[in-house]
Amino acid sequence: MGTDRQGGSPGRGAVAGPARTSPRRLSFEFFPPKTDRGRANLLRTATRLLEAGGAATEFCSVTYGAGGSTRTGTFEAVHALREGGINAVPHLSWGADPAAAMRKFLARYRELGVDRIVALRGDIPSGVGPRSQVHHAVELVRLIRESEDDRFQIEVAAYPEVHPDAPSPEADLDYLKQKVDAGADGCITQYFYHPESYFYFVDRCRTRGIDAPIVPGIMPITNYDGLVRFSDACGADIPRWIRLRLEAYRDDEASLAAFGTEVVTRLCQRLLDNGAPGLHFYTLNKAPPTLAIAGNLGLAREAET
Repeated sequence: MGTDRQGGSPGRGAVAGPARTSPRRLSFEFFPPKTDRGRANLLRTATRLLEAGGAATEFCSVTYGAGGSTRTGTFEAVHALREGGINAVPHLSWGADPAAAMRKFLARYRELGVDRIVALRGDIPSGVGPRSQVHHAVELVRLIRESEDDRFQIEVAAYPEVHPDAPSPEADLDYLKQKVDAGADGCITQYFYHPESYFYFVDRCRTRGIDAPIVPGIMPITNYDGLVRFSDACGADIPRWIRLRLEAYRDDEASLAAFGTEVVTRLCQRLLDNGAPGLHFYTLNKAPPTLAIAGNLGLAREAET
């Protein structure tokens, strides 16, 4: 962008301006429901979000459970959403399956008309043996490219605050570069609440020659205990001032939601003002929190509640 970031270190360069560029986009992430009621709710939620996002909405994604535990549910959710006219795409991890099984699964998605895969190592379920039995995301990216050529656009995960299993921040960057060099088209980050962690991470990626778009993942704040528990597990840092406010509003749902919406709106605005190529919302299958944030940003046609 050529201007210093608000509150950032001067002269560190702009986030926008990698070798590859893409229009600003919105995307939304869901998890596969387990009940008929959940499936109906997912279709309503996805429809509301994609309609509100309008032309900026590029796709929605459906998560994939540890070790493929939701493989069937993910496929069924993607199928149902696409039947409803929604550009739904799957998360996919290889796990310990043979390559032939993964190729067949990719073919099933191709037959659905899916043109994008979010390729992950995925969480390793408890009780599984050595990690060497589980294929990493870079291997999945290579398999997709070897099997399907350019049929699928591939998104991979990135970690501004460092993956909890990475031996070091530099090693984590090396892993991301391997995924991009193997054929990944774009990156979606783990959520974060420190904007500088994203800006610094993108700067480091560009220095390493990682030129794919890096879209920040956004987690709306709607619950104290759940957010703290999940953040501690996945390595996402919640600033102390946010934790203390959320704890104070623990039993005041309205105040917690209002504070969470304000905090995340400010985070998103700063990211967009300083060149982030879009936003990927972790919706938890709920429309109102994401709609409120997108409405505040002027990214939604209407912010229903």
